[in-house]
Amino acid sequence: MLITFVVYVENKPGVLTRVASLFRRRAFNIDSLTVGRTEKPEVSRMTITVDADQDQARRIEASLYKLVNVLLVENLTNQRAIVRDLAMIKVAAKHEERSHLLQLVGVFRARVVDVAPESLTIEITGAEAKIDGLLEALRPYGVLEMVRTGIVAMRRGNKSPAAGPPMGELAEMAPDANNDDPQSV
Repeated sequence: MLITFVVYVENKPGVLTRVASLFRRRAFNIDSLTVGRTEKPEVSRMTITVDADQDQARRIEASLYKLVNVLLVENLTNQRAIVRDLAMIKVAAKHEERSHLLQLVGVFRARVVDVAPESLTIEITGAEAKIDGLLEALRPYGVLEMVRTGIVAMRRGNKSPAAGPPMGELAEMAPDANNDDPQSV
């Protein structure tokens, strides 16, 4: 099962390496990893998806809390969350095929961001299944290049508890790093 973690970390050099190394040491393949700034310049937000069961997810969460620069970990897997991916797909586009390609773009609510003599570049955001669907529909035309960002996720409704307090208070919200039970908060 794919588990989605949102990990708030101090925005410092080396933090990404430490987090990725934790997954490597425990032999978990990261399916998707997206890192970006938050509304607080001193805090970065990682969205990490990994194939694990619930017990493994609890152990990963407890291990993440043991890393010095980790401020808070949220497991959004069973939460009401908005999950999005972004892809840019360059597809071969002969003149006579363009109208059909533009119809496909419309059906998937994507948009053309570049037109070249022999290709179109399409941008699409949404759930992974939506992007996979467009990609499969475009394959017969010839996908020349593709890049995906990886997923980003955010809890629905009011802001996440992790997004609210200043950094010092954020660290205080984290479970005791010496306790392997992330539910002990």
